[in-house]
Formats: sequence, C-alpha cells, structure tokens
Amino acid sequence: MTKLTLQQLESHLWGAADILRGKIDSSDYKHYIFGLLFYKRLCDVWEEEYEERLKEYGNAELAAHPDEHRFHIPAGAFWKDVRKQTTNIGEHLNTAFHAIEDANLRLKGIFQDVDFNNKERFPDTALELLLQHFDKKSLRTSDVEPDMLGNAYEYLIAKFADDAGKKGGEFYTPKMVVRLIIECLRPDEGMSIYDPTCGSGGMLLEAVHYLERHGKNPKALNLYGQEMNLNTWAICKMNLFLHDIDDAFIERGDTLRDPKHLVAEGSKTIRTFDRVLANPPFSLKSWGNEEWMIGDKFGRDTYGCPPKSYGDLAFVQHMVASLKPDGMLGVVLPHGILFRGGAEGKIREGLLDDDLIEAVIGLAPNLFYGAGIPACLLLINKAKSDRCKEKILFVNGAEEMVEEKTQNSLSEENVKRLSEIFHAYEDEDHFSKVVSIEEIRKNDFNLNIARYVQIVEEEEQIDVGLELKKLKELIAQRDESYKEMRAYLAELGYSE
Repeated sequence: MTKLTLQQLESHLWGAADILRGKIDSSDYKHYIFGLLFYKRLCDVWEEEYEERLKEYGNAELAAHPDEHRFHIPAGAFWKDVRKQTTNIGEHLNTAFHAIEDANLRLKGIFQDVDFNNKERFPDTALELLLQHFDKKSLRTSDVEPDMLGNAYEYLIAKFADDAGKKGGEFYTPKMVVRLIIECLRPDEGMSIYDPTCGSGGMLLEAVHYLERHGKNPKALNLYGQEMNLNTWAICKMNLFLHDIDDAFIERGDTLRDPKHLVAEGSKTIRTFDRVLANPPFSLKSWGNEEWMIGDKFGRDTYGCPPKSYGDLAFVQHMVASLKPDGMLGVVLPHGILFRGGAEGKIREGLLDDDLIEAVIGLAPNLFYGAGIPACLLLINKAKSDRCKEKILFVNGAEEMVEEKTQNSLSEENVKRLSEIFHAYEDEDHFSKVVSIEEIRKNDFNLNIARYVQIVEEEEQIDVGLELKKLKELIAQRDESYKEMRAYLAELGYSE
C-alpha cells in the first residue's frame, strides 16, 4: 500500500460515513466511525510494532509482550480476528472493544457507548461493507503519521459538526475561533492548559499546534479537560490518542456540579492552571443554581450566584478559580453577560473591582453551530502588566469575518488583526478602545462594546446660523435669476 495524502485519507474516512447514511441518524454517525477508526489504528500500529520487535529480538513471545507496545490488544481481539467472522459481526466487534478496554486502563470507557450489536441498525451485510471499506487503507504509522491522522480526525469532527447542524455546537468550536483564543493566550512550554468544557478536544489540541507552529516542544505542555457528555468525552480521548498524546488528563463529569480536577482526590480545592480556555454552552438553563444558591462547596462563587437560567458566569467563576496567580483565561460567551443586571451585574462588578478583565473582543455574528446570536471573547488575566492595570480593552470585531451562506467564518487575516490589537492594547478608530475601569464604574459596570467603541462615523455638527445664512444667500440668488428670466421673456413678447 502506498502512503496516503491527507486529502486521500480525509476522503476515505468520510466515505465510511456514506456507507451509514440512510441507515442511522446523521448525528450518530460519528460514534461508530470514530470507534472503528480508532480500533483499526490500534490494531494496525500493534502489528507494526510487533513486526519491528520480532525482527529485532527474533522472539515472538517477547515481541508480543505488553511492555513492548503502546497499547495491549488481547488475543482474539484484533481487527483480523473480527474480519474472520461472517455472522454476528457486531457482537464480535463489541467483544473486542470491551477486551481492549479491560486490558488498557487509559482506554477505560472509550468504546462504552459504541454498540454494533443491533441487527436492526447494523445487519451483517452493512457491517461487512463498513469493515471492507476500512480494510482498503493501512493505518500503520509508516503509512499514516500521527499528525496526518490527527488532522484527518479533526477534519471528520468538523464535517460531522456540519452534518449535525445545531447539535454540532455541543462538541465542536470552529477552528479559527479557537485559534484566536490561543493567539491571545500564547501558551508556552511547561505550561498547564485546561478546558473545563473540552468537547472533542479542539482547544487543547490548538495549544499543541501553537507550540508546533512556533518551533517549540508541544510534549512539554500538560493538558487537562473535563467533558460531561459520554460520547463527546470518548471522541476527545480518541482525538488526543490519534495525535499521539497519551498523557492528557481528560475527566468525565459535570464541571459546575462535580469538578474533577482538584488538588487531591476528595479535596474541595480546585486545581489551578497556567492557561484556561473554553466555549461553554451559552446561557445554560439547568447548570446547578440550586447548589450554588446555598454556597458552592468548592468556593467558586466568589462574586455571587448567577441566575437560574443563565449559567455563563458560573463557568467564568469556575475558570477564575482554576487560574494560577499569574494565569490567563479566554472564554467565549454571549453578549448578554456584558450588560445584564441583577446577579450578573454584581458578578461583573466583583470582577472589575479585582481588576481581572483584560479585554472584551466582540465577534462576528453566526460563527458558531446552532448559535446565531452575537458572541464575545472575554480575556481575564490575574497578573495584568502595568500598562493594562485598571483598564479594559474593548474590540469591535463584528466586521472581521468571511461571509458564507450557512455560517460565517474567521480567516487567518481576521485572527491576526484581532489578536494583534489585543497584544498592542491601544486605541484604533471604530475598532478598539482602552477604557479605564473608573469610566466603566460610572456606566454601572456595563461592558457593552458599543458603549465604548464608536462603530459609525460621528455626524458632523451643524452650525444652524451659518446654514441659515447660506440658505438666505441661495434664496436671493434664486430671486435675482427669476427677475432676469422675466425680463428676457418680456423682450421676446411673452408676458404673464
């Protein structure tokens, strides 16, 4: 088999979804395609490692020893074992998945919700077609390097998000929005990166890609995440593994009710990180208000309890609590958090009094799946530089976009312009404004961007006296012209 190009690999993987189209709901494709892709990769890489070890040691038992492999695949659970089956293929797939989970603590639960043993959904004929399709391409590292497979996996996630429409936003944030956040936060070697609503892992991976682009060692990053949805958590775990990242700490659970990243097991103290970034669900209704109302047991409600129907600032407070003393965070939020009053106004007041907010960047409309409402990027810094203290930068990025039919996007130029103005931290007409917190206090802690960044040209002030004088002069000129016209008409023999 010849080496695949990225485009060929992407086309091959998306072709697997075509086989399932019409058989199961489009929003469910990803669980099965990702499960099979991951399984095939594990088996192909194991066999590749086995052949290398066998050649090196000349001993089959030693070459197959678990210590010689990144992952252990028990006897009978290999891809080739399943391919020998002509009936009850789904049952054999499920058995292989469970055996691999049991043999690899790091993979526990990763196949948990992938069930091929449903003859109504997956008759043997359909599964045979699907497995035949995956058989066409080798997924050994010599044929498909981790970076390429990881990129193809990210491509698939984006395609599935497109297919899922509104539901796509539950597991995927558009890549260039993530790029903007990372370009603002500038992670570096040795840092810990945390996403409390990590979805399919795109934000954590973009931190890795950022270091790669800057010629630094991405393995020096420490990645942490939490995701509530079981399927999405599994996709995230696979995503990281396929990018050759084994040591990320991705936990499953409700971040607001049951945060998993604590200083010690059983502790009530939130673990802290160098960089925190997230795109939490907008204005979440059932977020845990009833528990925070009596006082958050993890002490994250420093500035108050958000309203029952708006969990946005609960996520913000969780993220602030998760920051080291010199840490930064970037979070995507709906514009409402900038100006809504009541409990949210009190929380904003607390954040401003502690001088935590460094910038508010307004984003273009319709950038996110299932959320046409305008969004903003809130950047918080626990260790502001002297030039940023007691100030906030407001950026109107509403025009920074590439307009498209179904959903707008950000170009590299858009990302560069928005991130550069953040780092420059300066005024630019109709685009950005550095505002003192004192001025914001006078505006009742309102952070609405339009209040501080004038979007349209000021109307020219009219001097009424001068304009009246001009009007009189024009009337006089008109009257003089009328007199002359009447005189000419009289000479020609016309009269009124």
